[in-house]
Amino acid sequence: MDPTGLTSTDPLTDLLTGVRTSGAVLHRADLTGAWAARFEHGSPLALSALLRGSAWVTPEGGRPVRIGPGDVAVLSGGAPYVTGDDPGTEPDVVIRAGGHCTTVAGEELAAPSMDGSWDAEDADGTLMVSCLYTLDSGTPGRLLATLPPLAVVEAGVGTCPVSRATFQEITREEPGQQILLDRTMDLMLITALRAWFTRPGAQVPAWYRALGDPVVGAALRLLHAEPGHPWTLPALAARTGVSRANLARRFTALVGQPPMTYLRERRLALAAELLRDPEPTLAVVADRVGFAGAFALSAAFKREHGISPSEFRLRETRTRDGA
Repeated sequence: MDPTGLTSTDPLTDLLTGVRTSGAVLHRADLTGAWAARFEHGSPLALSALLRGSAWVTPEGGRPVRIGPGDVAVLSGGAPYVTGDDPGTEPDVVIRAGGHCTTVAGEELAAPSMDGSWDAEDADGTLMVSCLYTLDSGTPGRLLATLPPLAVVEAGVGTCPVSRATFQEITREEPGQQILLDRTMDLMLITALRAWFTRPGAQVPAWYRALGDPVVGAALRLLHAEPGHPWTLPALAARTGVSRANLARRFTALVGQPPMTYLRERRLALAAELLRDPEPTLAVVADRVGFAGAFALSAAFKREHGISPSEFRLRETRTRDGA
Protein backbone atom coordinates (compact mmCIF):
# COMPACT_ATOMS: atom_id res chain seq x y z
CA MET A 1 0.00 0.00 0.00
CA ASP A 2 1.12 3.56 -0.67
CA PRO A 3 2.50 4.86 2.66
CA THR A 4 0.42 8.00 2.27
CA GLY A 5 -2.74 5.91 2.28
CA LEU A 6 -3.81 7.28 -1.09
CA THR A 7 -4.67 3.81 -2.40
CA SER A 8 -6.41 2.53 0.71
CA THR A 9 -10.05 1.46 0.45
CA ASP A 10 -10.33 0.57 4.14
CA PRO A 11 -11.89 3.39 6.21
CA LEU A 12 -10.67 1.80 9.45
CA THR A 13 -7.09 1.98 8.18
CA ASP A 14 -7.60 5.61 7.25
CA LEU A 15 -9.12 6.37 10.63
CA LEU A 16 -6.12 4.89 12.45
CA THR A 17 -3.53 6.37 10.06
CA GLY A 18 -3.80 9.68 11.91
CA VAL A 19 -2.95 8.12 15.28
CA ARG A 20 0.50 9.56 15.75
CA THR A 21 1.92 11.17 18.83
CA SER A 22 4.92 13.25 19.80
CA GLY A 23 6.11 13.61 23.36
CA ALA A 24 4.17 10.66 24.81
CA VAL A 25 4.49 10.32 28.58
CA LEU A 26 4.80 6.85 30.10
CA HIS A 27 4.15 5.93 33.73
CA ARG A 28 5.05 2.59 35.30
CA ALA A 29 3.28 1.83 38.57
CA ASP A 30 4.10 -1.15 40.82
CA LEU A 31 1.40 -1.01 43.48
CA THR A 32 0.34 -2.90 46.59
CA GLY A 33 -2.33 -2.37 49.23
CA ALA A 34 -4.91 0.38 48.84
CA TRP A 35 -4.03 2.86 46.11
CA ALA A 36 -5.68 5.28 43.69
CA ALA A 37 -4.59 8.03 41.32
CA ARG A 38 -6.65 10.70 39.61
CA PHE A 39 -5.67 11.59 36.03
CA GLU A 40 -6.30 15.20 35.04
CA HIS A 41 -3.81 15.51 32.19
CA GLY A 42 -6.39 16.46 29.55
CA SER A 43 -4.77 14.32 26.86
CA PRO A 44 -7.23 13.48 24.05
CA LEU A 45 -6.25 9.82 24.33
CA ALA A 46 -4.70 7.80 27.14
CA LEU A 47 -3.94 4.13 27.52
CA SER A 48 -3.46 1.87 30.54
CA ALA A 49 -2.14 -1.68 30.15
CA LEU A 50 -2.23 -4.08 33.09
CA LEU A 51 0.71 -6.46 33.22
CA ARG A 52 -0.27 -8.18 36.46
CA GLY A 53 -2.83 -7.85 39.25
CA SER A 54 -6.11 -5.98 38.84
CA ALA A 55 -7.38 -2.43 38.87
CA TRP A 56 -10.55 -0.39 38.54
CA VAL A 57 -10.88 2.49 36.09
CA THR A 58 -13.62 5.08 36.71
CA PRO A 59 -14.17 7.78 34.08
CA GLU A 60 -15.62 11.11 35.21
CA GLY A 61 -19.37 10.62 35.60
CA GLY A 62 -19.15 6.97 34.49
CA ARG A 63 -19.29 3.59 36.13
CA PRO A 64 -16.18 1.78 37.38
CA VAL A 65 -14.79 -0.96 35.12
CA ARG A 66 -12.42 -3.68 36.35
CA ILE A 67 -9.39 -4.58 34.25
CA GLY A 68 -7.20 -7.66 34.66
CA PRO A 69 -3.85 -8.92 33.40
CA GLY A 70 -3.44 -8.32 29.67
CA ASP A 71 -6.40 -5.93 29.46
CA VAL A 72 -5.91 -2.52 27.87
CA ALA A 73 -8.05 0.51 28.75
CA VAL A 74 -8.32 3.35 26.22
CA LEU A 75 -9.65 6.67 27.54
CA SER A 76 -10.68 9.40 25.14
CA GLY A 77 -11.88 12.96 25.30
CA GLY A 78 -9.53 14.28 27.97
CA ALA A 79 -12.00 14.10 30.87
CA PRO A 80 -10.57 13.16 34.30
CA TYR A 81 -10.63 9.56 35.47
CA VAL A 82 -9.49 7.56 38.49
CA THR A 83 -7.54 4.32 38.54
CA GLY A 84 -7.30 2.37 41.79
CA ASP A 85 -7.40 -0.94 43.59
CA ASP A 86 -11.07 -0.40 44.41
CA PRO A 87 -13.72 2.08 43.23
CA GLY A 88 -14.10 3.31 46.81
CA THR A 89 -10.43 4.17 47.38
CA GLU A 90 -9.83 7.93 47.49
CA PRO A 91 -6.98 9.15 45.24
CA ASP A 92 -3.90 10.56 46.93
CA VAL A 93 -1.98 11.30 43.71
CA VAL A 94 -3.00 13.46 40.74
CA ILE A 95 -1.42 13.09 37.28
CA ARG A 96 -1.58 16.45 35.52
CA ALA A 97 -0.67 17.83 32.08
CA GLY A 98 2.72 16.65 30.84
CA GLY A 99 2.69 13.78 33.32
CA HIS A 100 3.43 15.97 36.34
CA CYS A 101 2.54 14.31 39.63
CA THR A 102 1.10 16.16 42.61
CA THR A 103 -0.81 15.45 45.78
CA VAL A 104 -4.54 16.15 45.76
CA ALA A 105 -3.68 19.50 47.38
CA GLY A 106 -1.37 20.36 44.47
CA GLU A 107 2.02 19.75 46.10
CA GLU A 108 4.66 18.55 43.62
CA LEU A 109 5.71 14.90 43.73
CA ALA A 110 8.59 13.15 42.03
CA ALA A 111 7.70 11.37 38.80
CA PRO A 112 7.30 7.60 39.21
CA SER A 113 10.52 5.68 38.65
CA MET A 114 10.81 3.37 35.66
CA ASP A 115 13.31 1.19 37.49
CA GLY A 116 12.44 -2.18 38.96
CA SER A 117 11.47 -5.59 37.72
CA TRP A 118 9.22 -5.88 34.65
CA ASP A 119 9.41 -9.65 34.58
CA ALA A 120 8.21 -10.87 37.98
CA GLU A 121 5.17 -12.90 36.93
CA ASP A 122 4.48 -14.13 40.46
CA ALA A 123 5.10 -10.84 42.27
CA ASP A 124 2.43 -9.47 44.55
CA GLY A 125 0.50 -6.34 43.73
CA THR A 126 -0.40 -4.63 40.49
CA LEU A 127 1.96 -3.67 37.68
CA MET A 128 0.41 -1.15 35.31
CA VAL A 129 1.71 0.99 32.47
CA SER A 130 -0.13 4.20 31.59
CA CYS A 131 0.59 6.35 28.54
CA LEU A 132 -0.58 9.90 27.92
CA TYR A 133 -0.76 10.94 24.28
CA THR A 134 -0.12 14.36 22.82
CA LEU A 135 -1.61 13.69 19.41
CA ASP A 136 -0.64 15.88 16.49
CA SER A 137 -3.12 17.67 14.26
CA GLY A 138 -3.03 14.86 11.74
CA THR A 139 -5.36 12.89 13.97
CA PRO A 140 -8.90 12.87 12.57
CA GLY A 141 -11.54 14.23 14.89
CA ARG A 142 -13.69 11.34 13.66
CA LEU A 143 -11.60 8.94 15.75
CA LEU A 144 -12.42 10.64 19.03
CA ALA A 145 -16.05 10.94 17.99
CA THR A 146 -16.33 7.16 17.55
CA LEU A 147 -14.87 6.21 20.93
CA PRO A 148 -16.62 6.11 24.31
CA PRO A 149 -14.93 7.80 27.29
CA LEU A 150 -13.62 4.37 28.35
CA ALA A 151 -13.02 1.42 26.02
CA VAL A 152 -11.61 -1.75 27.58
CA VAL A 153 -10.02 -4.31 25.27
CA GLU A 154 -9.91 -7.58 27.16
CA ALA A 155 -6.86 -9.83 26.91
CA GLY A 156 -8.84 -12.48 25.03
CA VAL A 157 -9.90 -10.00 22.34
CA GLY A 158 -6.73 -8.09 21.57
CA THR A 159 -3.09 -8.92 22.11
CA CYS A 160 -0.73 -6.31 23.52
CA PRO A 161 2.10 -6.15 20.93
CA VAL A 162 4.66 -4.95 23.47
CA SER A 163 6.51 -7.31 25.82
CA ARG A 164 7.89 -6.49 29.26
CA ALA A 165 11.37 -6.56 27.71
CA THR A 166 10.28 -3.89 25.23
CA PHE A 167 8.85 -1.73 28.00
CA GLN A 168 12.15 -1.96 29.80
CA GLU A 169 14.03 -1.02 26.62
CA ILE A 170 11.94 2.05 25.79
CA THR A 171 12.32 3.46 29.30
CA ARG A 172 16.12 3.45 29.22
CA GLU A 173 17.66 6.91 29.28
CA GLU A 174 19.52 6.76 25.99
CA PRO A 175 19.59 8.87 22.79
CA GLY A 176 16.42 8.49 20.74
CA GLN A 177 14.35 7.40 23.74
CA GLN A 178 11.41 9.72 23.06
CA ILE A 179 10.90 8.77 19.42
CA LEU A 180 11.18 5.08 20.33
CA LEU A 181 8.61 5.59 23.07
CA ASP A 182 6.28 7.53 20.75
CA ARG A 183 6.27 4.94 17.99
CA THR A 184 5.95 2.01 20.42
CA MET A 185 2.98 3.64 22.12
CA ASP A 186 1.41 4.33 18.70
CA LEU A 187 1.66 0.61 17.95
CA MET A 188 0.00 -0.26 21.26
CA LEU A 189 -2.81 2.22 20.74
CA ILE A 190 -3.50 1.24 17.13
CA THR A 191 -3.57 -2.45 18.09
CA ALA A 192 -6.00 -1.74 20.92
CA LEU A 193 -8.27 0.40 18.73
CA ARG A 194 -8.35 -2.17 15.95
CA ALA A 195 -9.33 -4.84 18.47
CA TRP A 196 -12.02 -2.53 19.90
CA PHE A 197 -13.62 -1.75 16.55
CA THR A 198 -13.53 -5.36 15.29
CA ARG A 199 -14.37 -7.24 18.49
CA PRO A 200 -17.39 -9.60 18.46
CA GLY A 201 -20.62 -7.72 19.07
CA ALA A 202 -18.97 -4.32 18.73
CA GLN A 203 -21.22 -1.30 18.42
CA VAL A 204 -19.31 -0.07 15.41
CA PRO A 205 -19.49 3.52 14.15
CA ALA A 206 -22.10 4.40 11.56
CA TRP A 207 -19.51 4.87 8.81
CA TYR A 208 -18.17 1.36 9.51
CA ARG A 209 -21.63 -0.20 9.18
CA ALA A 210 -22.12 1.81 6.02
CA LEU A 211 -19.52 -0.33 4.26
CA GLY A 212 -22.11 -3.09 4.08
CA ASP A 213 -24.62 -0.92 2.23
CA PRO A 214 -24.53 -1.67 -1.52
CA VAL A 215 -24.72 2.01 -2.47
CA VAL A 216 -22.93 3.84 0.34
CA GLY A 217 -20.28 1.14 0.70
CA ALA A 218 -19.48 1.45 -3.01
CA ALA A 219 -19.26 5.24 -2.70
CA LEU A 220 -16.94 5.00 0.30
CA ARG A 221 -14.60 2.64 -1.52
CA LEU A 222 -14.47 4.95 -4.53
CA LEU A 223 -13.66 7.97 -2.37
CA HIS A 224 -10.94 6.08 -0.55
CA ALA A 225 -9.45 4.55 -3.68
CA GLU A 226 -9.41 7.79 -5.69
CA PRO A 227 -9.37 10.78 -3.30
CA GLY A 228 -7.60 12.97 -5.87
CA HIS A 229 -10.27 12.43 -8.52
CA PRO A 230 -12.36 15.58 -9.23
CA TRP A 231 -15.45 14.12 -7.64
CA THR A 232 -18.82 15.82 -7.73
CA LEU A 233 -22.00 14.48 -6.20
CA PRO A 234 -23.52 13.74 -9.65
CA ALA A 235 -20.35 11.92 -10.76
CA LEU A 236 -20.24 9.82 -7.59
CA ALA A 237 -23.94 9.02 -7.90
CA ALA A 238 -23.45 7.91 -11.50
CA ARG A 239 -20.63 5.57 -10.50
CA THR A 240 -22.81 4.00 -7.79
CA GLY A 241 -25.87 3.70 -10.03
CA VAL A 242 -28.33 5.87 -8.08
CA SER A 243 -29.64 9.42 -8.24
CA ARG A 244 -27.65 12.12 -6.48
CA ALA A 245 -30.57 12.81 -4.14
CA ASN A 246 -30.72 9.13 -3.19
CA LEU A 247 -26.96 8.94 -2.66
CA ALA A 248 -26.85 12.12 -0.58
CA ARG A 249 -29.73 10.95 1.60
CA ARG A 250 -28.41 7.42 2.18
CA PHE A 251 -24.80 8.52 2.64
CA THR A 252 -25.69 11.20 5.18
CA ALA A 253 -28.00 8.86 7.09
CA LEU A 254 -25.42 6.06 7.36
CA VAL A 255 -22.14 7.98 7.62
CA GLY A 256 -23.37 11.05 9.47
CA GLN A 257 -22.23 13.66 6.94
CA PRO A 258 -22.71 14.39 3.22
CA PRO A 259 -20.40 12.68 0.71
CA MET A 260 -18.50 15.83 -0.26
CA THR A 261 -17.91 16.78 3.39
CA TYR A 262 -16.57 13.31 4.05
CA LEU A 263 -14.30 13.58 1.02
CA ARG A 264 -12.98 16.98 2.10
CA GLU A 265 -11.99 15.63 5.54
CA ARG A 266 -10.30 12.63 3.97
CA ARG A 267 -8.33 14.82 1.57
CA LEU A 268 -7.14 17.04 4.43
CA ALA A 269 -6.05 14.01 6.47
CA LEU A 270 -4.08 12.72 3.49
CA ALA A 271 -2.57 16.16 2.92
CA ALA A 272 -1.29 16.13 6.51
CA GLU A 273 0.41 12.79 5.88
CA LEU A 274 2.05 14.05 2.68
CA LEU A 275 3.23 17.23 4.40
CA ARG A 276 5.33 15.17 6.80
CA ASP A 277 7.64 14.63 3.84
CA PRO A 278 9.66 17.83 3.27
CA GLU A 279 10.12 17.18 -0.46
CA PRO A 280 6.76 17.67 -2.27
CA THR A 281 5.68 21.25 -2.84
CA LEU A 282 2.31 22.44 -1.62
CA ALA A 283 1.09 22.47 -5.21
CA VAL A 284 2.08 18.82 -5.64
CA VAL A 285 0.32 17.87 -2.40
CA ALA A 286 -2.80 19.76 -3.47
CA ASP A 287 -2.86 17.98 -6.82
CA ARG A 288 -2.41 14.53 -5.26
CA VAL A 289 -5.29 14.92 -2.79
CA GLY A 290 -7.70 16.67 -5.14
CA PHE A 291 -7.58 20.38 -4.30
CA ALA A 292 -7.68 22.95 -7.12
CA GLY A 293 -4.32 24.41 -6.13
CA ALA A 294 -1.96 25.36 -3.32
CA PHE A 295 -4.10 28.33 -2.24
CA ALA A 296 -7.27 26.25 -1.96
CA LEU A 297 -5.46 23.58 0.07
CA SER A 298 -3.79 26.15 2.33
CA ALA A 299 -7.09 27.85 3.14
CA ALA A 300 -8.91 24.59 3.84
CA PHE A 301 -6.02 23.19 5.87
CA LYS A 302 -5.83 26.25 8.10
CA ARG A 303 -9.58 26.19 8.72
CA GLU A 304 -9.35 22.54 9.72
CA HIS A 305 -6.12 22.49 11.76
CA GLY A 306 -5.69 26.09 12.86
CA ILE A 307 -2.23 26.39 11.28
CA SER A 308 -1.00 26.74 7.71
CA PRO A 309 0.51 23.79 5.81
CA SER A 310 3.97 25.39 6.01
CA GLU A 311 3.66 25.80 9.79
CA PHE A 312 2.48 22.21 10.09
CA ARG A 313 5.40 20.95 8.00
CA LEU A 314 7.91 22.98 10.03
CA ARG A 315 6.53 21.59 13.28
CA GLU A 316 6.69 18.04 11.94
CA THR A 317 10.29 18.56 10.79
CA ARG A 318 11.33 19.88 14.20
CA THR A 319 9.61 16.96 15.94
CA ARG A 320 11.29 14.45 13.65
CA ASP A 321 14.68 16.05 14.17
CA GLY A 322 14.22 16.30 17.91
CA ALA A 323 14.43 20.07 17.94
